[in-house]
Amino acid sequence: MSKRALLVTIAFFLVFIAVLFIPAGTVGWLAGWVFIAIFFGFNILVIRMLARNDPQLLEERMSSPIQRDQPLWDKVFLPVLQLLVVAWFILMVLDAVRLGWSEVPVWLRALGALGLLLSLYIIYLTFRENAYLAPVVKLQEERGQNVVTTGPYRHVRHPMYSGTLIFFPATALLLGSWLGLFVSPLFVALFVLRTVFEDRMLKKGLEGYTEYSKTVKYRLIPHVW
Repeated sequence: MSKRALLVTIAFFLVFIAVLFIPAGTVGWLAGWVFIAIFFGFNILVIRMLARNDPQLLEERMSSPIQRDQPLWDKVFLPVLQLLVVAWFILMVLDAVRLGWSEVPVWLRALGALGLLLSLYIIYLTFRENAYLAPVVKLQEERGQNVVTTGPYRHVRHPMYSGTLIFFPATALLLGSWLGLFVSPLFVALFVLRTVFEDRMLKKGLEGYTEYSKTVKYRLIPHVW
């Protein structure tokens, strides 16, 4: 793991600790620690894999969320998404812990943990197959970007987003927030919208993508859309 990746991961971890446990008013929140363990265990796993197999992609993942070659719509999308995600976590913490409005059964929380693991596994498979998985939407001609058709890309054209769609409701259930679950469709809608714009850009600018889209017809959910 590079020094930069380590520092970014530590900073990200500290931010998440603050977002989860300061609004909670306690560190004795088991669901919060379970989420931290799963989520950051996944992050460390991916970083170690990329450091070993694809350090160039790791450096790309550590880059700024606003870049020169990024389309304007994505420059707006990412900051808005980040703010909404932070607000969403704070809302869930207040709902489930500080104010105690929601009471989610233990079996549903366990189901949420399994859903979170499933979503991260799909995202892990995506990282393993796609060397061009930048955090921003852009064409990477300087890296010789080509169409990826292996692994989960055999089933859907945007598998990372497929995993992300599971992440939001699963996390809300794990953390025990009905309000968080109620807000989750907002993030689903945002990623569906990003998928449409990104798909359109790839068809125009990435050689072979139009042909690929005719073979793999579904964007996010096999046999649905």
